[in-house]
Amino acid sequence: MRCRFAIILFLVLLDLAKAFAQEEFVGPPAKHLTTFGFRQFSGGVVVIKACFGQIKDSLNFILDTGSGGISLDSTTVFELNIPSTPSDRTIRGIAGIRNVRFANNNSLHLPGLRVDSLNFHINDYEILSSVYGERIDGIIGYSFFNRYIVKIDYDSLKIHVFTKGTMKYPRGGHLLKPLLVNLLIQNARIRDADERAARFYFDTGAGLSLLLSTDFVSDSTLLSPKRKKVPTQVEGLGGKKHMDLTTVKEFRLGPYRFRKVPAYVFFDEFNVTQYPYLGGLIGNDLLRRFNVIFNYEKRDVYITPNTHFREPFDYSYTGINFYVIDGDIVVTDVMKSSPAEKAGFLPGDIILAMNNNPTRNIQAYKTMLQVTGERVKVVVLRNGEPIILNIKVASIL
Repeated sequence: MRCRFAIILFLVLLDLAKAFAQEEFVGPPAKHLTTFGFRQFSGGVVVIKACFGQIKDSLNFILDTGSGGISLDSTTVFELNIPSTPSDRTIRGIAGIRNVRFANNNSLHLPGLRVDSLNFHINDYEILSSVYGERIDGIIGYSFFNRYIVKIDYDSLKIHVFTKGTMKYPRGGHLLKPLLVNLLIQNARIRDADERAARFYFDTGAGLSLLLSTDFVSDSTLLSPKRKKVPTQVEGLGGKKHMDLTTVKEFRLGPYRFRKVPAYVFFDEFNVTQYPYLGGLIGNDLLRRFNVIFNYEKRDVYITPNTHFREPFDYSYTGINFYVIDGDIVVTDVMKSSPAEKAGFLPGDIILAMNNNPTRNIQAYKTMLQVTGERVKVVVLRNGEPIILNIKVASIL
């Protein structure tokens, strides 16, 4: 018996010795390179300042995991006389497909960091500039994220950039392992009349919570026939796109559940969402509720709930679209039977003030129209005469 016990003890100790003797080769630790601030526009869209090449003036760039490269606005390229060459490559967005030119082998200067050998494709972002009321000079996507580890902290409004390498993620979060083919593709579960598992683009450049294709919604019988829908409009590559706005009962990303999530449903004529491979995309009005670490080399996306996690979603509905055009805030679209139509708005109205705020700040005005049940007084200029209109903000719930 003693002999048998000794043999068993020896084997256990031998296994432990093997375990402790095992070696694992690991890369060098990631090193911090720089930290800089960012601003958030409506829908949680992240905007940063950077300089292009030897040009000293700083430009506005949207930080966008939904971009498969890096790009410049065509007006910016023209005004700064940036050389470009034609190409046979095309890009696709929710409102169209277009051929693009390239400004090759250029550098981008972020605060504390220079990124070289970048090939910028050139696109027209006039619609984005009109939406946000500030010039959008470009979009930073895969070409940047693929070179570094990038942490976006929505609590402090700071971006931290690290070299590639090993990194210990903070406690209290969850590690996602998305697919990565220039764009991040994440599995998630969505529930309304039915429950479905589906793949979604992980898109920080989309100022919404969820975007679903009509094909996905119809084929999966996802939405309840009684679910309330209202007509609206979203801006993207190629221009404006009419959609329906509704809500879904539940959306689950990793272990995190969100209820009554606003969702845009659109006819995807250009197959941006790649149905049936994908159901749609997750936008930054949902993603901003996490501090996120993007580690493209490891195909890691580490999400940690932040102080915005339990903030209510935007359920407001007015049925009005307005943009900055030649310095004026101009009403361009009024949806039929919407609160805006009932209030008397017409396309072409110029907004002079809202709730006694004459600053003509489009971001501030959009925020005022996000309080459901609120009555908002709007002064517009129509045919050279000021008119006072009162609109009651409705809810999509």
